[in-house]
Amino acid sequence: MNTPSEIGLIAGNGIFPRLFIEAAHARSIRVVAAAMQGETDPTINELLPDVRWVRVGELGKIIRYFKRYGIREAAMAGGIAKSRALSKLRPDMTGMRVLSRCILRRDDGVLRAIATEFEHNQIRIIDSTTLLPEILAPSGVLTERAPSENEWASLRYGYAAARHMGALDIGQSIVLKSGAVLSVEGIEGTDACIERSKSFTGGEGVLVKVAKPNQDMRFDVPAIGEKTIDTVSNAGIRCIGIEAGRTLLLAPQPTIAAANRHGIAIVGLTPEDETCGLQSLDLDI
Repeated sequence: MNTPSEIGLIAGNGIFPRLFIEAAHARSIRVVAAAMQGETDPTINELLPDVRWVRVGELGKIIRYFKRYGIREAAMAGGIAKSRALSKLRPDMTGMRVLSRCILRRDDGVLRAIATEFEHNQIRIIDSTTLLPEILAPSGVLTERAPSENEWASLRYGYAAARHMGALDIGQSIVLKSGAVLSVEGIEGTDACIERSKSFTGGEGVLVKVAKPNQDMRFDVPAIGEKTIDTVSNAGIRCIGIEAGRTLLLAPQPTIAAANRHGIAIVGLTPEDETCGLQSLDLDI
């Protein structure tokens, strides 16, 4: 990628937008941001002089804002809570036109339609990790504690199950104990999936979070961070498996340090770690 002098940021929730801004500033790249009401951390106004607050779905407003500043490349960083997005969606005319093209409101289809609309307006949506390749999770055990034999069994089965689940565009996370599935992520998000498993983990839960098999790395990339560590610790989860090279490890050093303090193992999983447990299923997906 040729380093641009300015870049657009469609900022969602969490710390990813802040990390993106810091990485851009380190490269002397000016950031012009569209922030989502009810989602984006309000402190983004302290980081940038150029922030436009919009409601989820106001696509035309974002495009006009970026074009006013001559933005030709933009990235989506941070998530949008799907449950809130459905209840508080307020699309403008452009947003309504894009949504009307999506027969099914599946994440991938909607996000690709949004990216196409930007491209029709000469704004290219780039990979959200372009400026931050170092936050893509490496493979192998990343913490002081390695998984137990029982946790490895759950990780391998969970990796296979989560990949099949992702192919159906259901969710990215699954919680297990001794190979038994305790909860699966739906529209409510990872934190709620973890919370639902709390009654069953008995302090021995395993969380697996992976990308979809056909994951478009420009948006909706799975991620964990320090907040995830606190959430899983409170839920009795002692091991986390994330897909190497396709999951974001936000603020890697503080996140791993937090995991070490709680005695939580983190592993970067690869296809070689997938168990044979689901290979006999003919899902044709």
